[in-house]
Amino acid sequence: MKYDAVIIGGGHNGLTCAAYLARAGRKVVVLERRHVLGGAAVTEEIYPGFKFSVASYVVSLLRPEIIRDLDLPRHGMELLPLDGTLTPMQNGDYLWRVNDHYQTRREIARHSRLDAEAYDEYGKAMIEMGRFAKPILGMTPPDPTSLDPRGLLALLGIGQRFRGMRHHDRVNQVQLLTMSAVDFLDQWFETDVLKATMAASGIIGTFLGVRSPGTAYVLLHHYMGEIDGAFRSWGLSRGGTGAVSNAIGAAAREFGAEIRMEAPVARILTKGERATGVVLENGDEIAADVVISSVDPNLTFLQFLDPATLPGEFVEGVRRYKYRGSSGKVNLALDALPDFRCLPGPGPHLRGAISISPSVDYMERAYDDAKYGRFSRRPYVDMVIPSLTDPSVAPPGKHVMSCFVQYAPYHLKDEHGAPLSWDDHREAFGDAVIDAIAEHAPNIRDIILHRQVLTPLDIERTFGLTEGNIFQGELTLEQLFFLRPVPGWAQYTTPIDGLYMCGSATHPGGGIMGAPGKNAAMKIIDR
Repeated sequence: MKYDAVIIGGGHNGLTCAAYLARAGRKVVVLERRHVLGGAAVTEEIYPGFKFSVASYVVSLLRPEIIRDLDLPRHGMELLPLDGTLTPMQNGDYLWRVNDHYQTRREIARHSRLDAEAYDEYGKAMIEMGRFAKPILGMTPPDPTSLDPRGLLALLGIGQRFRGMRHHDRVNQVQLLTMSAVDFLDQWFETDVLKATMAASGIIGTFLGVRSPGTAYVLLHHYMGEIDGAFRSWGLSRGGTGAVSNAIGAAAREFGAEIRMEAPVARILTKGERATGVVLENGDEIAADVVISSVDPNLTFLQFLDPATLPGEFVEGVRRYKYRGSSGKVNLALDALPDFRCLPGPGPHLRGAISISPSVDYMERAYDDAKYGRFSRRPYVDMVIPSLTDPSVAPPGKHVMSCFVQYAPYHLKDEHGAPLSWDDHREAFGDAVIDAIAEHAPNIRDIILHRQVLTPLDIERTFGLTEGNIFQGELTLEQLFFLRPVPGWAQYTTPIDGLYMCGSATHPGGGIMGAPGKNAAMKIIDR
């Protein structure tokens, strides 16, 4: 049997690509190597009765047009908004921003009246930045080195939109592309804990600190998340993030796509300079007119293909592409709720995110450890307790706690720079995370029934993400837009005719977004 398209990887982008191709009448098969669908957006019962969003754990960037086109709510996807962020401070105080704008203003005014006023202006400015950038998420990046008139027109359109912005919005846009998150926020705010917590969004998926140039853009990347049209809205998926992947998969199947589980790919077949299908690890061959890879460039071009079949300059670009995974994950099954010193007892403050980011210096010192190859002894931790809004993920009276952690460098080293094995330091890393939480919620150690610690090496092994980078490569300026993943090959195409890319290593990047998958499908449909 020959397919119109075979897609490598059943992550959310691969599934999105499959759904759009199948909707257009293409005969599509998706090949997922694991027993569970969704790539890094999966729900698994790691401990009896407790369902963890093992890797990706919050939803915001999923494009509204994809939700509409694929009718994902009908297929079981339900997003539950997270109500704000609590940041415990080291002096026993806290900052608690919620979805109610005026309540958040009053809370910020408790720390600084000037910052409460600036918060309005900052929000308006970021919305304008988001509105400018939002259409770019859904476009195929034009190649500025090409004479293709369509690309030149697209670049001209971006330039005209930029010129049409107000002067101070143009200034903000340039600053977002060049400055550090902290330097950008310094122009607006004076409250340390506010800047630290907001800057945290600028380091996710990067091996950079909050004071590193370029992190202001990552701040914008995460600000563009929306739920029901509201910018900077974050939510949980009922049933865990796996429910998002399952909904996209259900839509793809309804359109006629075939999805195979436990079907790991060994290599991509080529004839001459054209892709003709894939070979599975069990030896089965699957023929297709088009091969689409939703996995990263390292796996696609250096593992599934013989690099000798590719142009040398392209291979060098793939080898230069930076992953530098720096994130870990700790998932906890809890016997009760954590009790925070700053706001004791249960309450609505536990229903949103809880951020261990008490000061800018705290965040930068966490990065200092990572610069020398060590995991952060006092890490930045972003936590959610999904069982408070979705009781289905834990037994009655019990809770699930999901902890995203930075920093955990993939290349772990000792104090002399010698390589260390993550297998020997996994539990020490988990202990450092629990210690960071216990500083603010002392009862945490007493209520843990089970913990799952994922290092970057575990993320690489389990989810096929090279060096454990959660975005299939860093979101740094030299790896964005028409430079992602390789200059000259940022339009979902590759030097192999009939081989396409559709994962987070392509524009517009990572997060549970779906845009790379949709954009690639549109490119293939229009070819």
